[in-house]
Amino acid sequence: MRRQPTQSPPRTPPHRTAARVAAALAVCCALLLAVVVLRWRPLLVLDGDISITTHRWAVSDHGVTHAFRVLTDWVWDPLTMRLVCAAAAVWLGWRRAAWWTALWLAVAVALATILQQGVKTAVGRPRPAWPNPVDSAHYAAFPSGHAMTATVVCGLLLWLLHRRGAGRALWRTAVAAAAVSVAGVGLTRVWLGVHWPSDVLGGWLLGALVVAVAVAVYEWPRDGRTGPTPG
Repeated sequence: MRRQPTQSPPRTPPHRTAARVAAALAVCCALLLAVVVLRWRPLLVLDGDISITTHRWAVSDHGVTHAFRVLTDWVWDPLTMRLVCAAAAVWLGWRRAAWWTALWLAVAVALATILQQGVKTAVGRPRPAWPNPVDSAHYAAFPSGHAMTATVVCGLLLWLLHRRGAGRALWRTAVAAAAVSVAGVGLTRVWLGVHWPSDVLGGWLLGALVVAVAVAVYEWPRDGRTGPTPG
């Protein structure tokens, strides 16, 4: 007796998956934003405890603090991250003729910057203040621009590599580099005493939200087809 082949369940369209992830992230962002704006005491206590501890370490360990300043000011700086993204966009358009993808990438990063500055202005959260600071930063604290920019750039570039079928070695290297960059930049901002931990968390969440929305827009069906294929 021959067994009838079982049919695999239909896959969820990519744009719907991205939209669902974006909705979940939007809820998380809204909840965190609410507790920050309302100055929820448990969050303030946790932020303060972590920041006081890491600042004490930063003051006593000059070598690590100097290394973290170099990383946060030159390697993981938002300008550096945007330049990496700009180089990727130029490569996509010039070498692969994927002009729509290049434009999509540039616009997504630009809108993320506008969103970041808008939230900073609206919330107006003060940065940590120390009698013996090891670094300084300007503008409001929430969300961390370093953390958000790294998340957006790394997330978008990783998704493009995945979509165009990057080889296993390249993919693993890219994932490792992105994970170190996104986690590392958050650690440096708290260690250097220029952000509260929840500022970094907010940057990660808002950055991930931008990536999810951008992917949903890219994958949204056009005339019955999904978005264009990256070059």
